[in-house]
Amino acid sequence: MNINIKPIPAKDILSIIPLLRKINSKTPDSILEKRLLEMVKLPHYECIGLYLDEELIGISGLWYSTRHYIGKSVEPDHVVIDENHRNKGLGNTFFKWIYEHTKSKGCEGIELNTFVENRKSHKFYYNEGFEIFGFHMLKVLREDQKFY
Repeated sequence: MNINIKPIPAKDILSIIPLLRKINSKTPDSILEKRLLEMVKLPHYECIGLYLDEELIGISGLWYSTRHYIGKSVEPDHVVIDENHRNKGLGNTFFKWIYEHTKSKGCEGIELNTFVENRKSHKFYYNEGFEIFGFHMLKVLREDQKFY
């Protein structure tokens, strides 16, 4: 088993869609593609891939910012490992790589959001040393008031 973790080049960003669909089934394809292509142009975003041999089996977006309460920080976003490869320690391996990668970029902290109903992720993040410090709230400003 050959594990490789590396940033996904902007030209290949649409390759994450099959994994992203596992956690986002609501956003129409055209909007999802447009958003991803816009995200990879931003200087404070990168997407990391977890590969088993040459197969992409895990993804995490990384959003960088500086916050008054923690300093330079990173937020892993849309973290997914294909269900056929879970419970094999790959999540720990992936996050260990993310910790080292983001520390090398000067990050002092890491924070993330996880959906309330995703209890398996809560256990994973608790085991990784994350603590709950607040609630993530969202208000849709579009006319249709739909979350997608």
